[in-house]
Amino acid sequence: MFPAASLLTIIFLALSIAGSPVEIDISPITLPIARRLNLSDGPINLLQQDKARVTALRDNSLSTQGGHTSSTPVINNVQGYLITVGIGSPATTYDLIVDTGSSNTWVGANTKYVKTKTSVDTREPVAVSYSYSSGSFSGTEYTDTITLGTGLTIPSQSIGVASTSSGFTGVDGILGIGPLDLTNGTLTNEPTKTIPTVIDNLYSQGTISQKVIGISFEPTTSNLVTNGVLTFGGTDATKYTGSIAYTPITTSFPSSTYWGINESISYGSMTILSSTVGIVDTGTTLVYIASDAYAKYKSATGGTLDTATGLLLISSSQYKALKNLNFHIGSETYALTPNAQIWPRSLNSYVGGSSNAIYLMVSDIGTPSGAAVDVLNGYTFLERFYSVYDTANSRVGFAKTSYTDATTN
Repeated sequence: MFPAASLLTIIFLALSIAGSPVEIDISPITLPIARRLNLSDGPINLLQQDKARVTALRDNSLSTQGGHTSSTPVINNVQGYLITVGIGSPATTYDLIVDTGSSNTWVGANTKYVKTKTSVDTREPVAVSYSYSSGSFSGTEYTDTITLGTGLTIPSQSIGVASTSSGFTGVDGILGIGPLDLTNGTLTNEPTKTIPTVIDNLYSQGTISQKVIGISFEPTTSNLVTNGVLTFGGTDATKYTGSIAYTPITTSFPSSTYWGINESISYGSMTILSSTVGIVDTGTTLVYIASDAYAKYKSATGGTLDTATGLLLISSSQYKALKNLNFHIGSETYALTPNAQIWPRSLNSYVGGSSNAIYLMVSDIGTPSGAAVDVLNGYTFLERFYSVYDTANSRVGFAKTSYTDATTN
């Protein structure tokens, strides 16, 4: 288990109804998101914490090539988004990790599940292993009422109630918003059965009219700031500019069971990674690329590995010479500007770095290109582009925002 020091994003539930940005009959529901650096144990080793999740995603892909087995969800307990969720009637509140890399909803890791009049024991044993930090849950499936905020209640939502759990300190469980297939194999007695997710039930119960989640982040130079929104049932047109361009979920298994996409990368005009498979992941902080692409990027930028942070270190003159890092997705190109490629300098001390140093937020995924997953588009990428996760149409969308070209880092 990693130390409690972590980069946490806390979701505060102050419900608002957004104007309808798409052609739907029911307005989407938007919840503000706040990002917080948890420094209770001193400076965080950002790369070390991130690598555990990267390893899980990469190894899941390598271990399942050649046949369709149940996909393993991944969770980052030291860097994630927490949401306070009410379960039951009267409701007990739980702090759950919101994660696009898993799809089951779990409670009971710390605050124990409280049965109420809405609790139904299905007597189905359920278990999930999260592949790193010894993270796992096992217990029994219940259905119960989940309340995310005024007007956002989900009756009869499947939840796993943990009888045993490990690897989850300071949180009560998970609110999974990944694709449905990630629930496959989690019911012990019915290993081929999937479990309707939160977004599935919001749609089937008529609370939202599209199985769509929109996520907006913004670059921040503070360790505690409300800097984004999570929208259920559509998108928030005030959070992006222009139009949303969609790309289909990749057909390459097992990335296809996550929010996996086909993409290529260039640094300036130089291609460093040809068409390949990546995963869009809110639970990963940095951008990770295949080892051979990383070597090209490192050489082109002149970065040297900093032993204190594990990140690439560049000089002021090298920063001025940085070129855009371009992600070619579908027919669109999404450019991380030089400023978007660096860690916020005002937060250097929080990751063990020097106050005036310049660190790059692109790192090595640990395997050569062609080894199943070659790119992880993490928070570094997502804070510059609005992202949309469309379950019904099996696609991911991106749009530019007013922060795409920001120079705040």
